[in-house]
Amino acid sequence: MRSTMIEKTASDLPVSPNWLDSAQARAAFSWAAEARELVGLPGGGLNLAFEAVDRHAQGPRQDRIALRLLDRDGHSRDISYRALGLQTNRFAHLLQRLGVASGERLFVLCERGLELYLGVLGGLKHGCVVSPLFSAFGPEPIATRMRLGEGSILVTSEVLYRRKVADIRASLPSLKHVLLFGIPEGEALPDGTLDLHAMLADAEDSFTVAPTTAESPSLLHFTSGTTGTPKGALHVHGAAVTHYVTGKYALDLHPDDIYWCSADPGWVTGTSYGILAPLMLGVTCIVDCAEFDAERWYRILEQQRVSVWYTAPTAIRLLMKAGAALAAAHHFPALRFVASVGEPLNAEAVWWGKEVLGHPIHDNWWQTETGGIMIANTAAMAIKPGSMGKPLPGVEAAIVDHSEEGRLTLLGNEQVGELALRKPWPALFRAYLGQAERYQRCFAGDWYLSGDLARRDSDGYYWFVGRSDDVIKSAGHLIGPFEVESVLMELPAVAEVAVIGKPDPLLGETVKAFVSLKGGYAASPALHDELLGHARKRLGAAVAPKELEFVASLPHTRSGKLMRRLLKARELGLPEGDLSTLENPS
Repeated sequence: MRSTMIEKTASDLPVSPNWLDSAQARAAFSWAAEARELVGLPGGGLNLAFEAVDRHAQGPRQDRIALRLLDRDGHSRDISYRALGLQTNRFAHLLQRLGVASGERLFVLCERGLELYLGVLGGLKHGCVVSPLFSAFGPEPIATRMRLGEGSILVTSEVLYRRKVADIRASLPSLKHVLLFGIPEGEALPDGTLDLHAMLADAEDSFTVAPTTAESPSLLHFTSGTTGTPKGALHVHGAAVTHYVTGKYALDLHPDDIYWCSADPGWVTGTSYGILAPLMLGVTCIVDCAEFDAERWYRILEQQRVSVWYTAPTAIRLLMKAGAALAAAHHFPALRFVASVGEPLNAEAVWWGKEVLGHPIHDNWWQTETGGIMIANTAAMAIKPGSMGKPLPGVEAAIVDHSEEGRLTLLGNEQVGELALRKPWPALFRAYLGQAERYQRCFAGDWYLSGDLARRDSDGYYWFVGRSDDVIKSAGHLIGPFEVESVLMELPAVAEVAVIGKPDPLLGETVKAFVSLKGGYAASPALHDELLGHARKRLGAAVAPKELEFVASLPHTRSGKLMRRLLKARELGLPEGDLSTLENPS
């Protein structure tokens, strides 16, 4: 039987960890001291892109590879920090020549490639508020976000523009400039667009970074709620301190690491930890331009000698589904640390990492609004599989009860309540764009209210229970979907599970599970009964599902989160709401 704790030994730590958790280290930590590790702008001020690129491009690490771009055919292209500095200068300079003002909103709609990085980093250098968009979005979610964000500049490819933007261009009154790349040879530019690479070739490669400060707006990330339009979370350049600290302590990045974040930069994880944090720490970032393929991913880990890998639970479950034999055909001698984020990681997946990859997978927790990782299983920590870890240094977390009257009560160990964080910290979002009242509802005094339910155990580890609107209340019990899903995931036939609550006139709600099976397994009455019996045995009759339905696949957002609310809406015949982030809308 597996233990409830994965202890670390010297062999698990080939590199001395950046963070050795102790009471003394926590007491000595200060955000101000960490901020002094950054160089700041000449003459004062702070700029995310300057910290990520220019301080290396102008120093002893200028020839270190910043980006290694892998195309779909397996070819690679290396961009040094010095080259990235010069090319982002060119992009910032062309914005200046276009008359773009500091603070204007620049949207980047690109597949993973150099242009995406130039747009994000060059835009930040110029002082724009940059909003990366997921390239798989359809026209309507693009239009919604650009209208809400009042985007005035768009960087995108000719293909994406033609397929997704041209027909909505007239509905975007604030859009002044469209910069295109990937224009087929011999074809004319679409009306009202500019040739990005022609303008870059004509731009200067020296640029004075805009005099931004820690409180200057920097990034605009959109996050969907269960109802209503997407929320535009506005961040500031001071978030650089959080990116630097969390890259160093939560992901244990060292300057010589080869690092791969598989999240798309169209999502906050792919921006914060696919671009900014690793570049601030001077590492080499792997950028894979292709979509998920299990064999390809194992090949990247092996051939690129990836040492630190940050991925998502959905990707891990897909690798699990592909089978251990495929992983065993590859070797990962350089890999030393694997982390995951996006939704809670089942204990089974943590153990799978230990047994198949040679390293347990380190779950962590944060949100678009927090701007950076807040709770994590760090490199030197013993892991309790299924837990999201402990608060990072500089982060004060609590489990609270927040009454309708606004009264906040701190709860004790093993009590379920809302996860709250005491403000401030550098990356805390500063506004929901145009939604001041909605922003204020996120706070109670000095506490940010996450909307996630969790509990803390006696050792200080935090355990995710569910979103406050996902939690099932049955016969007086608070049932977290994740707990039920984790138990069903223990059986070898199960690939993925989503659990919802169904109204019940006697119990309030009952639990229903939707189960997707691994290849080689078929749904049957016997398997149905086996799963329910296992859940009743592991969870007790009060918590175990009363219903179970086999499905071919489960709905996810494009960032990999299970859309339980969509399953519930379909089950109950309710309106499905905003589907703009659904992975496969059809």
